[in-house]
Order: sequence, then structure tokens, then C-alpha cells
Amino acid sequence: MGKVIAVANQKGGVGKTTTTVNLAASLAALEHGVLVVDIDPQANATSALGFDKNLTHVSTYDVILGAAEIRSALVKSNLDYLQFVPSNINLVGAEVELIQLDNRELLLREALSPVKDQFEYIIIDCPPSLGLLTVNSLVAADSILVPVQTEYFALEGLGQLLNTIARVKRNLNPGLELEGVLLTMFDSRLKLSNQIVDEVRRYFGEKVFSTVIARNVRLSEAQSFGKPIILYDASSVGSRHYMEFARELLLRNSNSSSVVEKAPSSTNTA
Repeated sequence: MGKVIAVANQKGGVGKTTTTVNLAASLAALEHGVLVVDIDPQANATSALGFDKNLTHVSTYDVILGAAEIRSALVKSNLDYLQFVPSNINLVGAEVELIQLDNRELLLREALSPVKDQFEYIIIDCPPSLGLLTVNSLVAADSILVPVQTEYFALEGLGQLLNTIARVKRNLNPGLELEGVLLTMFDSRLKLSNQIVDEVRRYFGEKVFSTVIARNVRLSEAQSFGKPIILYDASSVGSRHYMEFARELLLRNSNSSSVVEKAPSSTNTA
């Protein structure tokens, strides 16, 4: 069974999609089968993986609402071990449609179940909100990864996110755990960045990953070219840091149970 990790923070601009795409690509480069599920209506992870979000294709919208089976939505990336389920603008209306459905918080978990044994990691890119799409992601997930930028107001809103996690854990997904907190957009030249690192480490303790993602313009450039940083500039600081992070995450999970088969190939290409 693959491990499902939801990458979430309702505060925008914290490096959530950057982390989803580049963690997945780094794990794939290390030959671990990965599936990215883009459940953000902005579809930034979809674009960052080189897929035109305006193309007609089975998407997370179709999958979560039961109009299509998840295997029909899989798209093969430019990395052998990485596939993804694209998003599109239709997801904007999904929250309204979900309200009318029974078991609406469980739909993504049910949709993912047919492919959970085909990937070592399933990484969900959540929208920057705490609505039904994010709740679906938390219910489907085994753990949640929280990117936190090392900038002013870094901890703003995290209390609300932690309360949402606690409610989901209590009422819908007792097994949900905090995978960890990843510090992003770090600038060693700034005193404030170093203060934020210390503050977050005091608040979250050992749940904060040792790896810190430095602010790096190549990361932004890579997304605009529809590539993970490892395919855009493998020697960049951003690429090195995400590879370090992937290795640290694997080390943390090294005692977890299963090794699953290599991700299957798909007939769709990005």
C-alpha cells in the first residue's frame, strides 16, 4: 500500500505546489513510484509537470465526483517513476457540488483506493483553503506535510490548519498524522529568516525537517517551463535541496512497512 501525503497550508505563496512537484520528482529520480494528485482548481502542479491544463482530459474533478475511474486520469510525466492526475478550472465548482452528496468528505479516499497499491507515494497538492477539497485530501491522506515560508507572518493561520487536522483526525480519519513541517523560501542573508526558522523549530520541535529550502529563482523558472527543477537545472541550489529533502523523508519512513511495485506505465503523455 502506498503512503498518501497531503501537502497543505491554507496560506498562499508558501511553496506548496513547488514542494509537491519537486518532492515527487526527486522521489521518482530515486526510483520510487510516485503519483501526484492535483486537487487545486488553479492547476499549478499540473502546469508545473508540463501538462496544458486547458486540454480536454479526465481530471481530478471527474474522479472525485465519480464521473471517471482514476486509472483513466493517469498521465505519465517525463520521469519514469512519476505519474499525475491533472486538475482544471472545473474544480472551482466542485465544492458546491460536493455539498449535495452523501459521504462527501470520503470521495477522494474512495477514488484513490484502486491505485494505492501501485505507487509508493501518492502526493496530493491541496488548494490554499480549508474547504471540502482540502478536507477530502486530509481524509484520504495518511499524513500531512506543511510547507512554511521563512517570512513575516509565517505562522499566521497555522492554528486554524492544526484545528482542522485535529477535527478530521477525531471525526473522519483517526490515522492522520503530521508528516512534518518544511521550511521554504529561506534567505540566509536576512535576520528575519533565521528568526522564523528558530520560531518554527521551537513551535513544532522534531516535526520540522532538517532540510531547509532556500529561495532560488531557478525553482520559479522551472515551473514556468513546465518542468520539475531536477529536469530544468539539476545542479541548482533548489534541485539539491529538494533531493536532500526527499532523502530525509525516505529516511523518516524507512521503518514503514511495504515496498510496492514500480508505478505502471500510462498511455497518456504530458
